[in-house]
Amino acid sequence: MSRMSWLIVSTIVMLGSHVVEAEELTGTLKKVKDSGEIAVGYRDASIPFSYLDGDQKPVGFAMDICYKITDAVKAELKLSELKVKLVPVTASTRIPLMANGTIDLECGSTTNNAERQKQVWFTNTHFLTATRFASKKSAKIDKIDDLKGKTVVSIPGSTNIIQTLEANNSRNLGMTVLQAKDHGEAWLMVENGRAAAYVMDDVLLASLIASSKEPGAYRISSDTLSRPEPYGIMVRKDDPAFKKVADAATTKLYTSPEGKALYEKWFTKPIPPRGINLNFPMDATMSKNMAHPSDSSDPAMY
Repeated sequence: MSRMSWLIVSTIVMLGSHVVEAEELTGTLKKVKDSGEIAVGYRDASIPFSYLDGDQKPVGFAMDICYKITDAVKAELKLSELKVKLVPVTASTRIPLMANGTIDLECGSTTNNAERQKQVWFTNTHFLTATRFASKKSAKIDKIDDLKGKTVVSIPGSTNIIQTLEANNSRNLGMTVLQAKDHGEAWLMVENGRAAAYVMDDVLLASLIASSKEPGAYRISSDTLSRPEPYGIMVRKDDPAFKKVADAATTKLYTSPEGKALYEKWFTKPIPPRGINLNFPMDATMSKNMAHPSDSSDPAMY
């Protein structure tokens, strides 16, 4: 075969492989490639994971992670430009909006558990939390049994309210369990005395206390209503190609010095818009998770 013939054949084979590669795109990658847009779901008050800053722009730890994933998707698809469409979600709408294709990534404080994996998938864990409750120090509530006969509040669609109801039944606490539409409404109920405690992930409680008018007036319980629970960036179920890109991007981030720096930026330093500091340094369990990323929903794995 002459050199010219060899070059022609090689070019045809190479072009053919690119055509096949393009034809093989499915799921979210195909959706993004065809539209030139990726839809990112965000929360408006899940500090410091995903919330609105002073300019009403979504920011946070999870948002920064999602932007790393969108950059990886752009590179994977060899796009010169990729529009990021920001879509507000709530605890109740995040899973339906992922399932119906409205959003492609959900960037917030969503617990990865076996029940949710029946509907959606998650990329590598970006945070580990536990369910506790916050209350006024003056109420002298610290242990779960201290909640007996009290009114507490949590968020519908969250794992926290399920754990609250289970504890109420199993311990015969006789609590009145209220449901708030979001963190802001729930916290207001504690501030104005309508609820004695807010049951939620401990780090979110820390952010609400730090953001409150009187941070020194509140406490987080020493008792937990759960084992360590992993937060993950939510992706569509049964879409291994897209999840592979997200997993590679998050693994690269978490195992690099940039991953630790990103954590410190949002959990140990003043954050916008008010300059509050959660003072929530990385513990040994979280450090281990960052060094060895996992998408497991099993608390025992952490």
